[in-house]
Amino acid sequence: MEVTSINNGIIIDHVPAGCALQVLEYIKINPRVSKIALIMNTTSKRMGEKDIIKIENIHDINLEALGLIAPNATVDIVENNQIVEKRTPTMPQKVVDIIQCANPRCITTSEHSIVQQFYLDTNHHEYRCEYCDETASL
Repeated sequence: MEVTSINNGIIIDHVPAGCALQVLEYIKINPRVSKIALIMNTTSKRMGEKDIIKIENIHDINLEALGLIAPNATVDIVENNQIVEKRTPTMPQKVVDIIQCANPRCITTSEHSIVQQFYLDTNHHEYRCEYCDETASL
């Protein structure tokens, strides 16, 4: 299989294998309007297997949302067939309106006007609901 390079856009590399579709959902890229190449479950020396996402004509993505799923990913910004910048996501300390609380008794489940907020529990490297302290399932 051959996947060609992109002229302008971004390449998200070192995504955990099988997570590419979830990454697109979290960073809010609409596959109906964007040109996207997904390479899933490809061989990686560093990770064993990985996914790669190439998105044409997009130069800015939500690195915090990417940091939720793929904190070890790399983001290459491509202009005129050249990588002009490399970015790395980090796990954000606070996440607002990206993930939803799974606790059916949480106030955010019944009151839809309340903003979904999670904080990073640094001791366990997981996100917890700001309101009920339930662990987020990513």
